[in-house]
Amino acid sequence: MANRDIVVIGTSAGGVEALLFLAKNLPSKLPASILVTLHLPPHAGSVLDEVLTRAGPLQASFARSGDVLRRGRIYIAPPGCHLIVEGERVTLGGGPRENNARPAIDPMFRSAALCCGSRTVGVVLTGTLDDGASGLWAIKQAGGITVVQDPREAAFPEMPHAALSFTEPDHIVGLAEFPALLERLVHEPAGEPRPIPDSLKYEIEVAKGGRSDMRHMDRIGRRSVLTCPDCDGVMWEIDEGELTRYRCHQGHAYSADVMGVAIEESLRRALGSGLRALEERIALIKKLRRQAEQRDSRLTAANWADKARELEAEANTIRDSLRRIDAITEQEEMPERKAAAG
Repeated sequence: MANRDIVVIGTSAGGVEALLFLAKNLPSKLPASILVTLHLPPHAGSVLDEVLTRAGPLQASFARSGDVLRRGRIYIAPPGCHLIVEGERVTLGGGPRENNARPAIDPMFRSAALCCGSRTVGVVLTGTLDDGASGLWAIKQAGGITVVQDPREAAFPEMPHAALSFTEPDHIVGLAEFPALLERLVHEPAGEPRPIPDSLKYEIEVAKGGRSDMRHMDRIGRRSVLTCPDCDGVMWEIDEGELTRYRCHQGHAYSADVMGVAIEESLRRALGSGLRALEERIALIKKLRRQAEQRDSRLTAANWADKARELEAEANTIRDSLRRIDAITEQEEMPERKAAAG
């Protein structure tokens, strides 16, 4: 009987340190393949593979499409690509961003749930926002084992908190307990296979770079009143237990939390554009007023001055709105900053 030989790990902020600890403390003969998605900038170079290889006995490398999975190896999602598990191989997906990220954690988790089901151990470590919660839910539905880092000792607790909110994980442990727990879990026999919803197959194909369309989206979700922050297309609401997320027909996907952040950023951009247009209009009106004064056209100059004051008042209203948005954002980020500092 097969053991639980696929370990998928998702992490974000604070993840490098957590991965270093695991790489240092996992055994060299671990009878499982470890696949890691860490949010990496798309155009930045990374030596994470070298760092993890030097840290411990397991060889780490950035995954390449077609790589055959080997036990006792760590495969890392490269910048700009979703890491997809397909049977005994991996594929790199160039599909749309999910939760504002590519690589994103959820596509890797969903693909492991689809291909490997009860052979899978899904792990959510430190990070911000809630990428990974949906994918961890899929792993649990497929009969896999789910493990979440204890938010109380995570450098950034948002991702673990989200995973706990939407999935009842099998294990909640501190980082120090992970090596022994993972070693025990991968030696356990895999459970019985469970049926997988067709929607999972469709979403994985989209992550690989396949085409999304409205007909398929109507099958897996319901149309919402929201528009996509990436392409301004219609968003569909998709329910997974207690979790609601969003996907457009172009394939961009957002959790509810990340959708809220994206809408806030879109609002800030719109207000910024409006403020810039007002400032340009004010500058033009002041020039027209000076020209009127030079022509000794007092009535016209006074009219331009009144108009400038009206627009200045509108511009100040937008500036106040931007300051309030920034203050709210700073207040929401304060717990993460304190966690990082502590």
